[in-house]
Amino acid sequence: MGILQIFTLLGALGMFLYGMNLMSSGLQKASGNKLREFLSAMTSNPFKGVMTGLGITSVIQSSSATTVMVVSFVNAGLLTLAQAIGVIMGANIGTTVTAWLVSWLGFKADISILAIPLMALGFLFSNSKKNQRQNIGELIVGFCLLFLGLSFMKESVPDLNETPQVLDFVKSWSSHGFGSVIIFQLFGTLLTLVLQSSSATMAITLIMLSMGWIPFDMACAMVLGENIGTTITANIAAAVGNTQAKRAAMSHTIFNLFGVAWALLLFKPFLALVGYLIELFGLPNPAADGFAVNNPVSAEGTAALYGLSMLHTLFNTINTFILVWFVKYIEKVVVWIIKTPANQDSEVFRLKYISAGPVATPELATEQAFNEIMHFAQISRKGLGYAKQAVSESDSGKFETLRTKLVKYEEISDKIEYEIAAFLNAVSMEDISEETSMRIKAMYKIIGELESLGDSGEAISRIISRRNIHNKSFDATTIGNLESIADAVDAAYGAMLENLEAAHAGTLGCISNAYNAENYINELRNSLRNAEIEALENGGKNYQASVYYMDILNEFERMGDFIINISQDLEKAFANK
Repeated sequence: MGILQIFTLLGALGMFLYGMNLMSSGLQKASGNKLREFLSAMTSNPFKGVMTGLGITSVIQSSSATTVMVVSFVNAGLLTLAQAIGVIMGANIGTTVTAWLVSWLGFKADISILAIPLMALGFLFSNSKKNQRQNIGELIVGFCLLFLGLSFMKESVPDLNETPQVLDFVKSWSSHGFGSVIIFQLFGTLLTLVLQSSSATMAITLIMLSMGWIPFDMACAMVLGENIGTTITANIAAAVGNTQAKRAAMSHTIFNLFGVAWALLLFKPFLALVGYLIELFGLPNPAADGFAVNNPVSAEGTAALYGLSMLHTLFNTINTFILVWFVKYIEKVVVWIIKTPANQDSEVFRLKYISAGPVATPELATEQAFNEIMHFAQISRKGLGYAKQAVSESDSGKFETLRTKLVKYEEISDKIEYEIAAFLNAVSMEDISEETSMRIKAMYKIIGELESLGDSGEAISRIISRRNIHNKSFDATTIGNLESIADAVDAAYGAMLENLEAAHAGTLGCISNAYNAENYINELRNSLRNAEIEALENGGKNYQASVYYMDILNEFERMGDFIINISQDLEKAFANK
């Protein structure tokens, strides 16, 4: 095998993987909103979870991407562990769609003949002014590259019949009985770990089988190994996630390990079942003794390819049917394996939504960022509560405790803004739809406003500190006025959170609640400020204390401005129009 042939094979594999990623990206962008609606319909019913995982994986053509997404959503609290287990089961079934596509279109129909003409169609779509057509064009180009890559792989692999010594060496590994099954299963696992794509490994296995390199039973053993290897992606993603994310990834591993265990114990009967089903199609039994593939386009070649795809589908379907009844027990097992850290409660202000692994599905990653923003807003509202307590606290020791908390909350706001922005930057670098891009721009503005709210809380604590240094104090009426405007700001927070939730649910319409809250804050600030100026003119107030009082009023009013800006940003990017 020459150097050029090796590089051609690697390039063909790269084209296959790139085509799959491009097709997945186009599908995600073309159906982004529908995928979001699909995800929002997920419930704790394991069967609905299975159907959700099956549907999403069938669309994005990657069980690894689905499981990474599920781990991220568990990390975010968008899915419970039980829901995630059901979705992962469905994802394993969904990934078998790729095997059938490759077997049918890549080997039997040889769609690569049509790939070049289809590329022209994809190019025309990608140059359309309509965003949706551009996404469809990307999907078509990815589809073509996938099957072109598969075609080049088939053509670039060496013909071992011309080198009988090498062929004998390969076949010698299949002459150790059940030991050979274990060897090829491990080989499938390792190959999937290296390629990080069970679909690519499946394509390579189909090529090896169609070329007559390995017998049918050894190819089946490789497929079982691939189902173990594919779990590593989710575990890598969960490594930087929270406890629940690690448990979701572990449940994927347990699911596939259990399946491989029973499939190995019943290996011969399982293959016999596959062979029986293939015979129902009028094809030879690939599991029969003496079965061999000499020509990929022969009936034997077709039987072998369909048989391998059938085994992949049966394995995941049977495994799901067995384990879907035991989701609660799987949950208990993974909770027992991965203990809750003793210090978890102290990690209140760590990001909850976007800390689990790479951006596997950029069109859905905005869901994680949006939920983190909602969490950010709730943290910001707690900071307002401390500011309200600070203005009425007369005890210097207790005030210092509150001031420290406000400083801490300002630092937390800075950190959360930075980490959300970094995540949005990563999503923006992916190939995303125009609508998602517009929403990300709105999110950048929103996190900036939330960070400014943290600054205002800390600014109020500094004003009060200066007042205390100059031995000034507020009377009961002044404190009552400050508490009134703080309550008005809190009501504005409530309207903003209501609008955030509506935007997330896709039901945001008019934001009159936010405008009403903002108008009330402005009118109250003006009324209180005018009353204070009048009192100063009449000589009934200490000038320096009044300055501190009006500075705090203005800071609360500024908080109202930041809050209304958030609702306006939501209206521009998320409202139903």
